[in-house]
Amino acid sequence: MGSTNTTAPTGGGAEGINNFDVFKNDILMLHVPLPPDQAWIDRLENKYPGFKVRWVHRSWQDYGKDDESTAAEGYEGVTMLCSFYPHKAELLPKLKWVQLTSAGADPWLQHPLYLNKEIVFCTANGCHPPQIAEWVIGTYLMLSHHFLPYHDAAAQHGQSQVLRHLTTVDSPGMRMGILGYGAIGRQVARVAQALGMEIYAYTRRPKPTPESRKDDSYHVPGTGDPDGIIPSKWFSGSSREDIDHFLAQDLDILVVSLPLTASTKQIIGRKQFDILAKKKTFLSNIARGGHVDTEALVEALKEDKIRGAALDVTDPEPLPQGHELLKMPDKCFVTPHVSWQTPFYFERVKAILEENLERWRVNGGPRGLVNLMDRESGY
Repeated sequence: MGSTNTTAPTGGGAEGINNFDVFKNDILMLHVPLPPDQAWIDRLENKYPGFKVRWVHRSWQDYGKDDESTAAEGYEGVTMLCSFYPHKAELLPKLKWVQLTSAGADPWLQHPLYLNKEIVFCTANGCHPPQIAEWVIGTYLMLSHHFLPYHDAAAQHGQSQVLRHLTTVDSPGMRMGILGYGAIGRQVARVAQALGMEIYAYTRRPKPTPESRKDDSYHVPGTGDPDGIIPSKWFSGSSREDIDHFLAQDLDILVVSLPLTASTKQIIGRKQFDILAKKKTFLSNIARGGHVDTEALVEALKEDKIRGAALDVTDPEPLPQGHELLKMPDKCFVTPHVSWQTPFYFERVKAILEENLERWRVNGGPRGLVNLMDRESGY
């Protein structure tokens, strides 16, 4: 519960190992929807002499929006930032490191701070997989076992009525395709395999060797697939044709867990639903709503091209009241982008922050950081 991958920092010599005042001129600003953890702040400030933590408590209603409440002087001297959303670049002239509280960086991709290659960006990859994997499997089981219709029937007619026309489908022998085999995809695979499913994995870059299939990003111990041994088949490529080939693998379930970039926007549209229609694939999207063409999804559900859909993200988000996707409870289940939530989430973010500060100190700079972003790929 909220534990961390305790992989030790690597590199650096005796000078780096003993250099605890490396952050003596640094100020870390956190923007999180929780009150300050004073014990955590004190521990960091005592460990690194001169280091200061400036904790900004944002409300849950405002979390995820650009900050308009912090006065300009609140940013004075800030060199490190932990936040989900972008901040005004002119307020952060000394910034050298951004630790995102999200796995994706899509709100930042065109921001001046992100485009400044002198600033290091790290993600919170690995904080989400346990709870999001449970959402993926839970919503799939709820729809495939018709929990809601059975509950409604029992409430209206008593438990004596059985809906004989509903066909329950169990999981052994099912084939799950995971479009984006990162930290979240690996934990989804772990849970799905426990149910007896076969896993096909898709990554942008080829993973031809056992070593290339390993994942060194942060993960909660005992979760995921850090060695990359769960999938029975791996697919890769950056073109739409490559992805269409993956979708054509007779998938019973497709999980979308890609980062949203220019190349992955509306990666699932009418053509892709036609491909999925062969097996009447079930769609689960926990990444970003922009990955899926909403109109094409509505058509696919109405025309029975796919068996159903579970959506924690939509386009637009939130959906307007009365939207077609909200009128098909037997086929489509929608939640308001909540699959990431857990009381342990920000404990994991703080664990990544601590690990990266220590690696920075030992290595004498931002080398070997956990979840360091690939700026070309956007994740």
